[in-house]
Order: sequence, then structure tokens, then C-alpha cells
Amino acid sequence: MTQNNLLSRISIDSNICFGKPCIRGHRIWVSLILDFLASGMTLEELLEEYPGIEREDILACIAYGAELARDYYVEIPLGKKKLF
Repeated sequence: MTQNNLLSRISIDSNICFGKPCIRGHRIWVSLILDFLASGMTLEELLEEYPGIEREDILACIAYGAELARDYYVEIPLGKKKLF
């Protein structure tokens, strides 16, 4: 899976989770997944804890974090804004 394919699994929508980067289709913050990995949780443990996500979603979180660590701006299309 390419970097762009992985990053397409991340979404930013100002109406969901305060506009924080999340796994697309879920309200699971990228930072939460990265925190769990940093604390020693394995991919298998995360998949067991969050059965709705896939291995590629976790890899997408890592890829997103890696891009930010390189000081690259990662273009993530914003969700549609609702008009009153």
C-alpha cells in the first residue's frame, strides 16, 4: 500500500472530534493510536481493542505522524461543512 493510499484513511472534519485527524469513518484520533503504540501496545492488541479498524488504519496513523515529524504539511481534504 502506498503512502497516499494510507493517508487517504485519515480524515479531518471540523464537525467530528473537534477537527482532529481521525481514522476515516471512525471517531478514533490518530494521536490516540500513536499514544497507544508509544506505550507499547501492539497492532494486534489495538485491533482487538478496536475491532472496527483495520491494520492499514493503524499504519495510516503511523504514516501521518511520520509526515508531521518531517515538518511536511499533509493535505487532508476537509469534510463537508454543514450550513445552518
